[in-house]
Amino acid sequence: MIKRFFSLIFVVLLALVFLPLVTEIKPLSELGMTSAKYAEDGAAELGAANLVTSVVVTYRGLDTLGEVTVLFITTAGIGFMLRRKTILPEKKRRASEILKSGTSFLLPLIILFGVYIFVHGHLTPGGGFQGGVVIASAIVLLMLSDINMHPDHNILNWLESLSGAFYVIMGILGLILAGGFLDNRFLPLGEFGKIFSAGAIPVIYSLIGLKVGAELVGILNKLGREDK
Repeated sequence: MIKRFFSLIFVVLLALVFLPLVTEIKPLSELGMTSAKYAEDGAAELGAANLVTSVVVTYRGLDTLGEVTVLFITTAGIGFMLRRKTILPEKKRRASEILKSGTSFLLPLIILFGVYIFVHGHLTPGGGFQGGVVIASAIVLLMLSDINMHPDHNILNWLESLSGAFYVIMGILGLILAGGFLDNRFLPLGEFGKIFSAGAIPVIYSLIGLKVGAELVGILNKLGREDK
């Protein structure tokens, strides 16, 4: 009874904290100075049809680098906590035939869809993070269909490291050859709305997609291993 009473008090106090968000905060009737600048000049300056991509990859590129770094630290931490000193023999188990058949059909389609998402991130909603997650889901499906199969950690580490290194290199090239870190205009902007447009943004998003996909597969592989 006392536990329920304190829980109720906590819920009431929490409601009082968030009440001003409902009663006092009014929606903005117009964009702020920075938002207006992005909305009015983003497409012309960067050549990307997707304004969100322009903000995430270029205008807010340092924040995106921070997000990728946080994901890398998370991956490294999970790998450290779940590391094994000895390699024990795997248990031989079999997955469902329905799952195997479904995987053989869906796997290439999911990977293709993931690649499409981050390659077209400058044209349509999507991008490197979303595409990387979709690709990681395809690898997880493959792991479920073959329980005794695990991705090669060396390949994942190399893919993650090279993608991250080239991502930083692209940022430095923008700093040297254009107007700032991760400025996409050191490559030709191309024709607006076409796949080969928006300068270096498609390349940057592809690197982010590969890095995020490799990191998530590494995390899920670590978490999916059984203690033997």
